[in-house]
Amino acid sequence: MDRVRVVRTLSAVGLAMTVWTGAVACGSGAEESPYVGAGEVCGGVFSGPLEKTVETVTGATSFDRSDGKGLDRVAEAIEKGHESGRSWATGADLCVLGAEGAGHRDDVKISFSVYAPQDLGDTQLRGGARMFSLGKEATAGPVGARINFECVSPRLDGSKERPARIKGGFGNAKDRGPAPENLAANLTLAHAASLAVAEKLGCEDNGGLPKKPDLRPLP
Repeated sequence: MDRVRVVRTLSAVGLAMTVWTGAVACGSGAEESPYVGAGEVCGGVFSGPLEKTVETVTGATSFDRSDGKGLDRVAEAIEKGHESGRSWATGADLCVLGAEGAGHRDDVKISFSVYAPQDLGDTQLRGGARMFSLGKEATAGPVGARINFECVSPRLDGSKERPARIKGGFGNAKDRGPAPENLAANLTLAHAASLAVAEKLGCEDNGGLPKKPDLRPLP
């Protein structure tokens, strides 16, 4: 075989290998699992030590995969709600914790919206829920938690004079009873999600939310 034919043969083999490798890579992408672990839900907001808390609160270890763009949607919804000038406004879901194999009615939705001033001060807690010292007001119960906080940010026009009122939280979690540690676990997720939203919006002092929350219920 002359030199030219050898070169042509080797080139053809190399091309075939490249095409085959690309096909394998594409095939691998097509087989991506529709489920993820607790560290990947909500765009990775709970990755790290909070992964176990997600599993405890939901009673699941594998969840429906999402697009991971919830923080962007929440920030845009809060901006529009504040810009409207209304006392309250609907928001958006940060994420939906859909356990593998469960029906949609069992999903845990972590959502944010703009709350009205009169929404604060509801002290008629039910089902073992307690109040906590976080933000403007915070409550946690056996199946969920919420945090109300205010945000002053360059992204929110006029917020220096009229801070944006933001409410975040969830319900429909696994009912583990009203023990203090169960309420604390629910509040921990609500706090982590709220802190992520405050950081995304660039709220001054993170909307008054500390990096490490006080998980002791108020008297």
